[in-house]
Amino acid sequence: MLRYLARRLGQALLVVAGVVVLTFVVMRLVPGDPAVAFAGPKATPEQLAEARARFGLDDPLYVQLVNYARDLVSGDWGTSLRTRQPVRDDLYVAFPASLELVGTALLIAVVAGIPIGVLAARFKTKFPDFGVRVGSMLAVSVPVFWLALVLQTVFATNLGWFPIAGEYDSSLDRTSPLTLWTNITIVDALITGNWPIFTSTLQHLVLPALVVAAYPVGVIAQMTRAALIEESGQDHARLERALGFGETSILTKFALRPALNPVLSLIALVFAYAIVNGFLVEAVFNWPGLGRYAVESIRSLDTPAIAGVTLLVALVYVLANLVVDILQGFVDPRTRMR
Repeated sequence: MLRYLARRLGQALLVVAGVVVLTFVVMRLVPGDPAVAFAGPKATPEQLAEARARFGLDDPLYVQLVNYARDLVSGDWGTSLRTRQPVRDDLYVAFPASLELVGTALLIAVVAGIPIGVLAARFKTKFPDFGVRVGSMLAVSVPVFWLALVLQTVFATNLGWFPIAGEYDSSLDRTSPLTLWTNITIVDALITGNWPIFTSTLQHLVLPALVVAAYPVGVIAQMTRAALIEESGQDHARLERALGFGETSILTKFALRPALNPVLSLIALVFAYAIVNGFLVEAVFNWPGLGRYAVESIRSLDTPAIAGVTLLVALVYVLANLVVDILQGFVDPRTRMR
């Protein structure tokens, strides 16, 4: 197990190194001069020279790459050209809201997707299976921005069941100010017992979380179904049938655990996809997360901020895959031999 973990960690570090090089190259290929963006279009030659010296733009490319990697390791992710604040501080404020949204959506996807997949496998080729396949296909195919607008129109505007936008009611900042611990609003509200903000955040979270969860629910249900059907055709399943076990018991007691191996790999993929996919959802629901920060950075050609967002998403993806690899090693010892 230790050799397996060391191998997976080494692979993760190689991917991170590749992402660092890629983000550096992208920053240099983006049109425009970062010195002009930082100093302003009316900057004097002296001001431009000072900005170029500050960002090391006059150094050879290999020196810039080494300095960039060294700064990343030391925690210096550069300075945003738009906010004039350290990119790391901006991400520390924006990312927790995205993590709150995507984490809730992924929890919904796992809790709903796996049982739905089990149901489809149990009634293979019958009506429940047909309904699950059609529903999951729709969940995967529907554009997230269209689904977001539909849910807003039906459940927020027409029925008034949920708030239409925002993370929580802003008036609560005056009546029930929140003490920050993790910057994840719903977690901080729960820790400090701030029930007005906790309740408000839950209400605001329902619609965007359902939209982000739509795609993961569909793919997790389909993968669970396919993995269970394949596993139920193995020799151990035939032996269990011969011993008198019912199909439901075979699926849930014997086939589900080995079938979770590919499902866990898929969860890591959809987690990273949900973060990026959540950018559109955050724009529709005015959610104060990483998506809004990324959009504003792209509009202003804020290359350090764009690189910071790209690197953060990549690191989250690598970390999610590493966690899944570790879980797979415990769930199915055969994966340690890969």
